[in-house]
Amino acid sequence: MSKEELNKPVEPTKSELEILQVLWEIGPATVRTVNDELQKQKEVNYATTLKFMQLMAEKGMLIRDESQMKHIYSVAEEEQKTKSHLLDKFVDAMYKGSASKLVLQLLGNKKNSQQELQEIKDILKKLEE
Repeated sequence: MSKEELNKPVEPTKSELEILQVLWEIGPATVRTVNDELQKQKEVNYATTLKFMQLMAEKGMLIRDESQMKHIYSVAEEEQKTKSHLLDKFVDAMYKGSASKLVLQLLGNKKNSQQELQEIKDILKKLEE
């Protein structure tokens, strides 16, 4: 495997992303804990969650701590880095790399609260400085 392939972020599937989001929210956890959290969202099978998490560890998305009887899984890459990569890929594919087109569509698609609009204005102001 080349150095570029080793540094290339692994792109999670929808199911893998659901597992990552649980671990980002609760921190390192056992398969049982992750499965219990996923159960709150939809019907999932423990064996399926286990297999996904084992495969994610093999892909380098998760780190498995085997020092205890119950293995503890944690996310290998920080949340912001993964989300940033996925967002860049989405913007490239859907908006030809134009973040402004994405933002305009997002703002036009839903009613924003005054607080959200103020936060957006604050971000724009910081970017201009």
